[in-house]
Amino acid sequence: MNASAGTAAAWTWVDHLRAGGTTPWVAWLESASGVSDPRQGDRLLPGAQQLELVRRLNDAGTPSPELVERVLVASAPGRGRQDLELLGAVEPLAFGPPPIDPATLGADDLARVAVGLIAEDVVGAGGPPREPVRARRWRTRYRLAGDPWLADSMRAELVSEGRPPGGRGALAAVVGTDLATMVAHDWTARCFTEGGVDWASFCTGIRRRGRLPRRLDLARTAERWATELGGPAQVRVVLDPSRVAKVVGVRRLHVLPDVAVDAAELARRTAGALGLLVTPPRRTELLRGVLLPRLAAVHGPRPVVPEAHRDWLEEQARLVQRGIRSGDYPVVGDLDALLPRWPDLPAVDEAQRSDSVLSLALSLLLDPATGGGDAR
Repeated sequence: MNASAGTAAAWTWVDHLRAGGTTPWVAWLESASGVSDPRQGDRLLPGAQQLELVRRLNDAGTPSPELVERVLVASAPGRGRQDLELLGAVEPLAFGPPPIDPATLGADDLARVAVGLIAEDVVGAGGPPREPVRARRWRTRYRLAGDPWLADSMRAELVSEGRPPGGRGALAAVVGTDLATMVAHDWTARCFTEGGVDWASFCTGIRRRGRLPRRLDLARTAERWATELGGPAQVRVVLDPSRVAKVVGVRRLHVLPDVAVDAAELARRTAGALGLLVTPPRRTELLRGVLLPRLAAVHGPRPVVPEAHRDWLEEQARLVQRGIRSGDYPVVGDLDALLPRWPDLPAVDEAQRSDSVLSLALSLLLDPATGGGDAR
């Protein structure tokens, strides 16, 4: 089939996809001999990624006509291959990437387009920035530090109730749990703020640097706050997150649940796309306030530290334990709670992870009001 006939077939495939069709491009092309279309001279066909993403959406559910049109004109933000031509629909170009069969695209290529649209949805659902809450008088003044996933969410909850940190005579609560979970928490917190690197690269980077991220070294954190606040008596190392509320003088505090690794990875990728649309503070507000509630119910395993790094992490946990003991900091909970816990979970290869993330992205696009569900 010549390129002119291939272009005509491509436009009829676009119409097929707009109507909810799921036939792959190559199968469509093989059955479209002799077809004509008045748009056959038009070179502005949607890209292969966009067309394949529409086909996948049709296969997964019933996208609205508005969503289909958004996908067809979307770009693929971030690093990776730019829009690609359909194999058989155009003559091969002298420069640039060759036309391809969309079915050969990997999940990451399609997810790049999907997260750009998810980022737009998150911005649209975000509403105006939150107004600061007027501070109220409280008897116990506090600081919260340590595990960023736990401490930051608890601080935000207190601030929303009119109780910001700080003040003369404040007591520092250094919050933690087992070190393996804290490493996962640190990565997850970054996914819902700045994005950063994928989970495997994050773990490798920590090991290569030979030291824990600053906020996970609870001994160093306690030492810093003891110096600033007037001694170890002004610090509490809290290794049972459910007991933080009593330390900071409130009846209860919400302990933010862990997030499935696929959900955190989707947030990480969306953070990169959001960074092109809003300022960093607004990005964090949207990721935490809009996207996180939609991903919190996603089922699936949590991030698990690879076996190659576990001996090193256990050694680091014991070093942190010794530092807390030698600093004579009051401990709420059991110091042995710092030792890593290793869940018995099968390894997941990166290709399988990418497929799961794409599946989750499709579910969010198909149901932007609620999203979530099982990560498959």
